[in-house]
Amino acid sequence: QVQLVESGGGLVQAGDSLRLSCAASGRTFSNYVTGWFRQAPGKEREFVAAIIWSGGITSYSYSVKGRFTISRDNAKSTVYLQMKSLKPEDTAAYYCAERTDRTIATQIPRYEYWGQGTQVTVSS
Repeated sequence: QVQLVESGGGLVQAGDSLRLSCAASGRTFSNYVTGWFRQAPGKEREFVAAIIWSGGITSYSYSVKGRFTISRDNAKSTVYLQMKSLKPEDTAAYYCAERTDRTIATQIPRYEYWGQGTQVTVSS
C-alpha cells in the first residue's frame, strides 16, 4: 500500500513562491505516475501537474503552466511542486496522487493512491 504525505503548504502573498513536497513510501511497482491536484473551497478537485516515474515526461494544467514546475527525486522518493508567481486563485488544498501506469492522466479516478493534502493560501 502506497502512502503519500504532502508538506510545504502555508500562507503567502500574491507573487510569492512556495515548494510543495510529496513523500512516498510502500511502493512496490516500478512504472507509475505522480500527480498534483488541488481543491478550492466550494469547487471540484482539479488536475494541476503530473510526472512519470523517470521524470522525463510532465504535464500541466493551462492555469499553472509557466508558473509551476513538477519534479522528482527518486532517491528520496519525493515529488516536488515548485510554485512561482502565486495568485489568490491558487488558494486550495493541494493533494498528490499516484497511479500504477506509465502514462500521464489528468482524471481523478485514474489515480489509485492519495495523500491527505496540504493547504496553500495566497493573500492579495
